[in-house]
Formats: sequence, structure tokens, C-alpha cells
Amino acid sequence: MPIIKINNRNVHIQELNKGAAETVLLIHGMFSNLSVYYFNIAPILAENFHVVMYDLKSHGMSERTQNGYDLKSMTDDLCALMEALNLDNIHLAGYSFGGLIALKMASRFPEKINKLAVIEAPDPKDEKARGIIDDYSRAFLEHYVENFTDTTKVKMGKRQMDRNHRMYEYLFYQTSIKADMIAEKDFLNDASISVLDKPTLLLYGVDSNCLETGQWLNQKIKRSELISVPGDHNIPIQEPITLGIMMDTFFKN
Repeated sequence: MPIIKINNRNVHIQELNKGAAETVLLIHGMFSNLSVYYFNIAPILAENFHVVMYDLKSHGMSERTQNGYDLKSMTDDLCALMEALNLDNIHLAGYSFGGLIALKMASRFPEKINKLAVIEAPDPKDEKARGIIDDYSRAFLEHYVENFTDTTKVKMGKRQMDRNHRMYEYLFYQTSIKADMIAEKDFLNDASISVLDKPTLLLYGVDSNCLETGQWLNQKIKRSELISVPGDHNIPIQEPITLGIMMDTFFKN
């Protein structure tokens, strides 16, 4: 379980194929951890790339922290992670909230990013997306894990369920995440998005309520391509092989 210090906090990371010439760095979303990529998508990418994954703060096995869930803080963390691993010019991919982090990173530090893959990034001003936090309960977590879990294909045991419940209660009720998400509601309207000049692959589910956001991003980002994948917001779980192959092809060419 590799743990490194980033901005004075413990961060859980995993790496595959360290000897590859190019690096792909993968960012997971809320309600998740790095295993959304680890079991199916990362091995495909690792055939050709050095793959780096990490657990966001207060997620997975990374350290809990009360503050810093805004996109600037999240990208500060990512920048520090890259420095700690001696990474310079990388390919970057992010799922859901991780997609917003990836977009922010590419707009703030374009010199550090080669190509960009955005998977199901939502519009942060969407009340439904933010409302999930207000609606959180143990019953919600159990329903989410049963129907949409993006951690493993194995049914989660009681001990792991209890652990996740405690983690999410902390995240939702003892941190600044609600205020930080509200503060980011206009992020996609920022001028930095329309001037983004990185080859960008937009991957969205054909039945996703975020697809409209993907279509909008495809119009705003100059060098972007939108591909619709069978499924909904959970396409990394529903179509991991398809996503892995698409990203591998995109990053190679």
C-alpha cells in the first residue's frame, strides 16, 4: 500500500509499468477511489504507458482532511503529487468530479499536460449533482453500493460498508465539501475552458444525465472529440474495456 506525503498529508497511490516512456495519470470521482480504474481500465493502459492512480483526500486510503475540496486546492494537490513522482508532461484522465479536476489542471498548468480525457464530468451548477450530498444517508450508501458501486465487482461486506459509511459521513458532515462545490458552480463558464488547447477526448454515456454537459464541452473546447458510450454516468463500471481501449488509442496517436 504505497503512501506518500503530499502537502503534509498521506496520499495513497498505485503505479503500473513504471518503466514506460509516457505517463497516464487517472483521477477518480466522488463516492469512489482509485480502484475504479485499477482492475480493468488501468491494465489496458499499462500495456503502453506508465499508469499512476491516487485516492483523493478523504477517499479510499488517503488521509482525511476538513478543507480544500475546491478545484484550485485539488489541482494544487495534483501538481504536488506530480512533483513528488518527478512527472512533467503527462496524459491526464478524470471521471465525474475527477473530470472537473482534470479540466482545471489543464487550464491552470497546460505545460504539464499533453492530452486530456474527460469521462462524465458533470456541470457543477447542476442542483441534482450537489443535492446528492444533502441526501446522503446510510441507506443511500447501501443502495449506491448495491446498484452503482465503482469500487469492485465483489459485493461489499459489512465491515467495508461500515468503513465507507464512516468515511462518507466524515466527508459530507465534517468538511467544507458542500461549500466548496457550491463555490465551483460557474467553473465550466470560465474563460479558461473556451481557450483550452489540448487534444481532449470526451467520454459520456448515451443514457447519462451529464451527456448534455459533454456536448456543451465539445462545442467549447477547440480540439475535442465527443464519443458516446453505451450506459449512463457509470460507464467506467459498465464499459471499462471499451473505455480503456478508447483512451489507449487516443493517448497513443
